[in-house]
Amino acid sequence: MTPLGRGFFARSVHDVAPELVGSTLLVDGVGGRIVEVEAYDAGDPARHGFRGQTARNRAMFGPAGHAYVYRSYGIHWCLNLVCGREGVPEAVLVRALEPTHGLERMRERRGLDDERLLCAGPGRLCQALEVSAAQDGLALDAPPFALLPAEEGVAVARGPRVGIKRAADLPWRYGLAGSSFVSRRFAEVAS
Repeated sequence: MTPLGRGFFARSVHDVAPELVGSTLLVDGVGGRIVEVEAYDAGDPARHGFRGQTARNRAMFGPAGHAYVYRSYGIHWCLNLVCGREGVPEAVLVRALEPTHGLERMRERRGLDDERLLCAGPGRLCQALEVSAAQDGLALDAPPFALLPAEEGVAVARGPRVGIKRAADLPWRYGLAGSSFVSRRFAEVAS
């Protein structure tokens, strides 16, 4: 299976986000199937680049197919995949994985055994995959990252984003329909 390249991400975040559901994300060989993401586009008041470029969000303004990693509330790291074209801040937040690779390493990093809780939420996911500022700005098609495409016919659920105050009602959260590994359940199936 051919890994997803930078060209995959050089499109609208609204095209990329649902297509990431069911793909496999690995960081140094540890990870699993993406089961939940959120889209943040250039006009979105909830995105980090809304007020312009800063040292913190610089990677979001960079070329598509790179990681944008930031610390949320000074506590948890969050992994975003930069989309669109350079200079226009758009990204997909990876919210949850179904762990499939390196389970023991994830359990050690998270200090728990429950597979369902290893990567259910962006902070948990980054802790389990050991993602931090060290990966900010790195290309997604080169080590430590590997992204493999989803199989055909993935059923995608859609709903409002979570954990934000601005534009929270927009239905830009996508997930694997019926997955018990998502951070929050979905009510509607999009495709």
